[in-house]
Amino acid sequence: MTTLRVAVQQYLTLRRGLGFKLHDAGKALLKFVTFMEQHHASVITSRLALDWAQQSSTVQPAEWARRLSIVRGCARHRRAMDPRTEIPPEGLLPYRPKRARPSSTRTRRSGACCARR
Repeated sequence: MTTLRVAVQQYLTLRRGLGFKLHDAGKALLKFVTFMEQHHASVITSRLALDWAQQSSTVQPAEWARRLSIVRGCARHRRAMDPRTEIPPEGLLPYRPKRARPSSTRTRRSGACCARR
């Protein structure tokens, strides 16, 4: 059985061969593999993926969700070779960006525009 590091390298090679650049995702996955090695884990689990995604308290929840999404894609691929692999479920780290509210000036302008018509 291939090690997780080799499997991630193969995944990145395959995806890049299909035209995906994966600059940031590639770096993130290699950091995830290092995290897994530090925990002496050879199988991706939802718990470890979640712990890795949230390990930095200095980043925004949107970054946590992005990191978990990167692992989710690799885990889907890995599961075909190793059925023990867990795919972190969608919505495990739900993040909904706050919508920007229009400023009162902008609202007044759009109202004035409509009043002229």
